[in-house]
Amino acid sequence: MADNTVFDSVFKTMLHKAPKLIVPFINEVFGRNYPDDAPVVQFSSEHAGLRGSIIDDSVFRVGEKIYHIECQSTPDANMVVRMIEYDFSIALEQALAGGPPFRLEFPASCVLFLRHTHSTPDVLHMEVRLPDGDSFEYKVKVVKAQAYSKDDLFDRKLLLLLPYYFMRYERELSKIARDDERTWALLAECSDLRLRLEAAMLRADDTVLYEELVELIIRVSDHILEAHKALQGKVRGAMGGEVLELVHERAAREGRAEGRAEGHDEMLRIVAEQLAELGVSEDVIEMATAAARDRLDETSGAPKNE
Repeated sequence: MADNTVFDSVFKTMLHKAPKLIVPFINEVFGRNYPDDAPVVQFSSEHAGLRGSIIDDSVFRVGEKIYHIECQSTPDANMVVRMIEYDFSIALEQALAGGPPFRLEFPASCVLFLRHTHSTPDVLHMEVRLPDGDSFEYKVKVVKAQAYSKDDLFDRKLLLLLPYYFMRYERELSKIARDDERTWALLAECSDLRLRLEAAMLRADDTVLYEELVELIIRVSDHILEAHKALQGKVRGAMGGEVLELVHERAAREGRAEGRAEGHDEMLRIVAEQLAELGVSEDVIEMATAAARDRLDETSGAPKNE
């Protein structure tokens, strides 16, 4: 399956199934301060343009402002042309809906680049010249997914970018797959990401969103690891796998503290087994799992094991 198909599918799935992920992203990109539970009103994703229908990734309203996000797997020199056409169509649609006296107001827009290079700009811009000689500069913000560290994603609540986190290792995958130590480091990072996501979702009391995000992370990692089947299977296991999904489904359904504890125990057991298979010492495994358990206990309010 083509990159753009996989990545677009994941992006649109998040926006439609979990629109609340949009709000912290908007706050980060546009300097807003909306509460996490701010209502998000999504618009139709099809707009009529000069070349026929235009399909854009997301147009929605938060508060009194309209926002437009496009997700791109790679930099595109013509992206600013596409964006101004999209935004002009959106602005025209809103002007017609408002009726006379007409006012053309562009949405606040950005392009999310899942990959970028040193030459990828921070802003896309185009000069627009009017017949009377006046001109203005059309600008679009650029968001570089790989510029955010794992800490950034959790500290700033940018969970919208989590499914694409492991794309930053794409160029190193062949070396990682042949090197046990680097494989272990990648799997340890997978496990840490999953545990941190678990903790964040426990705070939000949203196990469904946890499961959906894990599924989307695995979908992207499966795609980028398609040529490295052995590593693909290990990453899939470190991110949870079917056993963990079943445990969390049961815990969410029962809604009991012991269900959550069982989920934690099962996760930590699998992580410990994976690290042991990679030759990690028992002392290191014990320290890692103890730290992870403490983090989960603090989040869920469970008493620590003495």
